[in-house]
Amino acid sequence: MALDFLLLQSYPTCDAARFRHYDWFATAFTFGYSQRVEFVRANLPAEERVELCRRPTGGGIVDHRNDWTYALAVPRGHPVEESRATESYRLVHEALAVALVELGQPAEVKLDCEPPPGDKFALGLGLGVCFRRAELYDVVNRDTGAKVAGAAQRRNKRGLLFQGSIDKTSVGAIDWDVLQKRFAAALVVALAEEGVETPWPEFNDDEATGLVEHYSSTKWLEYR
Repeated sequence: MALDFLLLQSYPTCDAARFRHYDWFATAFTFGYSQRVEFVRANLPAEERVELCRRPTGGGIVDHRNDWTYALAVPRGHPVEESRATESYRLVHEALAVALVELGQPAEVKLDCEPPPGDKFALGLGLGVCFRRAELYDVVNRDTGAKVAGAAQRRNKRGLLFQGSIDKTSVGAIDWDVLQKRFAAALVVALAEEGVETPWPEFNDDEATGLVEHYSSTKWLEYR
């Protein structure tokens, strides 16, 4: 989470968006910036110890035990960064759906959505638990309607951070390395970019260490 945010804040100045995929080294759950930690803890599995972190973006609780996680950092002034949140959400998920369909998955973007039942407090400020219910412009299974992928966003003076997750249990057999390439290629088209593979940027060690410590702190975790 810290490195995703650092990618947005401190990447060398350029006009291009930056995309990355990463795995998890432990049993991990993340939750949205505005969610109450009491609600989150009440919805974690009781049978095992998990690593928990508040994301810099919004959204609900995400179970990373069997997901495919990615981040997209879009610089300030980019047309996608300047668009409405619903439009940037739709655009990225349409690119993901294209990549999944190319690999034989019955994926599509959800274009209509009923309001959730219950009050906002019961749902954790209306955000709830990701993958229990598909929201507008999520990626869903075309045949069953089950949610396949969701994401959360944050905009600040540096640009837009988009953090997304695919539930691996919701798709069939797939080569995830090929998906990464297809998704990146679809994003190049959607964002009107030139796709160039670049090495991981050399961040200031003190800045990276400090931000990781901040995201690991009890103060950040229990912010709300």
